[in-house]
Amino acid sequence: MGTNDSSGHPSSSRQRSSVQSLRKRPRAQVLIIGGGINGVGTFRDLALQGVDVALVERGDYCQGASGASSHMIHGGIRYLENGEFRLVQESVVERNRLLRIAPHYVKPLQTTIPIFSTFSGVLSAPLRFLTHKQQGKPKERGAFLIKLGLSMYDFFSRDGGTVPRHQFRGRKRALAELPRLHPGIKYAATYFDASVHNPERLTLDVLQDGEKAGAAGPSDARASNYLSLVSMGGAAGNSSGSTGGSTVQLRDELTGEVFDFTADVIVNTTGAWVDLTNQAMGAASSFMGGTKGSHIVLDHPGLLEACNGREIFFEHTDGRIVLIYPMGDRVLVGTTDVDADMAEDAVCTDAEIDYFFDLIGHVFPDVPVSRDQIVYTFAGVRPLPRHDATQPGFVSRDYRIERGGQHTSAGGAVVLSLVGGKWTTFRALAEHLTNDVLKELGLERKVSTAKLAIGGGAGFPDTPAGIEQWIKSHMSAGRDADRISGLLTRYGTRAEEVLRYLDAGPDRLLHSTRELSVRELEFMARNEQVGHLIDVLIRRTSLAFRGLVTGELLNEVAEVLAVPLGWDAAARAAEIHYAQEVLERFHGVQVHSLVA
Repeated sequence: MGTNDSSGHPSSSRQRSSVQSLRKRPRAQVLIIGGGINGVGTFRDLALQGVDVALVERGDYCQGASGASSHMIHGGIRYLENGEFRLVQESVVERNRLLRIAPHYVKPLQTTIPIFSTFSGVLSAPLRFLTHKQQGKPKERGAFLIKLGLSMYDFFSRDGGTVPRHQFRGRKRALAELPRLHPGIKYAATYFDASVHNPERLTLDVLQDGEKAGAAGPSDARASNYLSLVSMGGAAGNSSGSTGGSTVQLRDELTGEVFDFTADVIVNTTGAWVDLTNQAMGAASSFMGGTKGSHIVLDHPGLLEACNGREIFFEHTDGRIVLIYPMGDRVLVGTTDVDADMAEDAVCTDAEIDYFFDLIGHVFPDVPVSRDQIVYTFAGVRPLPRHDATQPGFVSRDYRIERGGQHTSAGGAVVLSLVGGKWTTFRALAEHLTNDVLKELGLERKVSTAKLAIGGGAGFPDTPAGIEQWIKSHMSAGRDADRISGLLTRYGTRAEEVLRYLDAGPDRLLHSTRELSVRELEFMARNEQVGHLIDVLIRRTSLAFRGLVTGELLNEVAEVLAVPLGWDAAARAAEIHYAQEVLERFHGVQVHSLVA
């Protein structure tokens, strides 16, 4: 639920259907607080089991840590050093599974590790494994340790051979494949993981799957963004006068309206804000100890070419794991791993940018980079458990579920708090959390999500030729291959639903970008719970991520959204100003608008 850019935004008097669905029937068996990928995944799973479930998110979906990730779906090779073998096995199984059930967003990613020594780190590795602390000056892991780790990684990935096994290259062959790598390397190891290029849209797909399951089943599934938990009330009485669940106060962040909502089980999936959410419900907890991770996005053709389509994954001289990899025509560089101060905004600092430039020089010494090539920056707080003296890099990435029982003011409600969790394992985590909720409700699981396609991944073409054929078969007068390809990339096979909407009325492409049309923006506003202009720029499209937001775009998108969202001239101006503020404050992007 927690996120950085959800305060100080303009307000609206418009009644949203998502909020109205909760107000009209202010009770559910389960209330999930937090609309990141783990909360949304649990919402979908519970809805598929026929549970009456509601979800609220105080900002936009996937606005917090879920939207500030490294965009990787990976098995976590480094977790082997932490001894987290269960997590590694689950991660590689889930990575392979997501490649199958969400192929529209999750893609294989070839990854190369440049290696500068043969036996470095052999003596210190056992101490790191046993103590989870760095002993003395960090030492880069040499070929021997990396070979051992990748062999174990292959072993954990053996279920079905979704991705190829790793390969080792000597210096000569490695430089032939990646000629701009540091000439001092001795080896390069290459293996496959996966990436998710549209994590925000994947989250929306999961959410909409849950809503559709609820609409088709005997119960209900309702969700609303920009709806926050204010406080916990007392026990709720049912029609027979007995206690049943607990009542919370919810506030519409767009209108300021407050109303009560009652649930039998409350699930806290607010990530790094779990303790603060529990505090709002009248209970003290100290589960969380998140770390901040920052990233930069570069428009840098030279660095893009140097990567040659691969992620470069390596250990810097300070012992931290970092990555450089292409995303479309941009290059993502990350990540840092420092203790987070929850009282401060999570933003990428100048010191972190200097650090990124240093590490790029460590791998590609003849590829100069400068600040004017940065088109976007972002940072988030990982929902890690409290770790006291353990160094951030060694904090467990696994998850656990804390049963809070009856909070001091929670009456009859059971509160389950999620501690930890990562993108790769969200489906398995949601399954685990759903099973715990079902147990509390005395219900049995009806449906497995293990092989269930997610959203626009259903029927998605599995070959380049199939994708090309899909695009050709959906072209029509006025829409070229680029436009159809863009829709398929953004929605997967759900693009067919979008195309039907586009064909139902007069449409035109925007003047400020050929990637959006008037009716597509209307579709987003009516079907994807758009609350603010910034939602479209960052989370319904990748325009901000790629540095493509202009003043003309801000004005044009705001003007189109004003009709379905009921904005008058003052509200449009406020939305434009708020979008500018968020882009500059949290993402290092300055956009000058035509509106004063």
